[in-house]
Amino acid sequence: MAERYVSLAEVNSLLAAEKENRGLLTLQNASMEHAKVMSRLSAEDAKKLIAELKAIPPVTDFAAVKIADILPLFPVDLRAIFSKERVNLEPEAIEKILATVAKYL
Repeated sequence: MAERYVSLAEVNSLLAAEKENRGLLTLQNASMEHAKVMSRLSAEDAKKLIAELKAIPPVTDFAAVKIADILPLFPVDLRAIFSKERVNLEPEAIEKILATVAKYL
């Protein structure tokens, strides 16, 4: 089984499908509710946004998913997402990322 990062929108979609199949435990219901409240995109839009973000050079899988979850509006928010990856974001990359995110707002 391969591991991959998933957006909150996808978590909501996966848990909703599982709820219809066999029901969810209390913790799973709480997780689905959290994902529903916190995600601002549909699962399809989140996947499209993640794919577009991964095409921008310094964006990793992890960062793309976090950006799709948070939908940052300002460079300082992007720098916070990339702070753990120790990547120095160039102004051009920041502009590209914010422009890509703006298409989905």
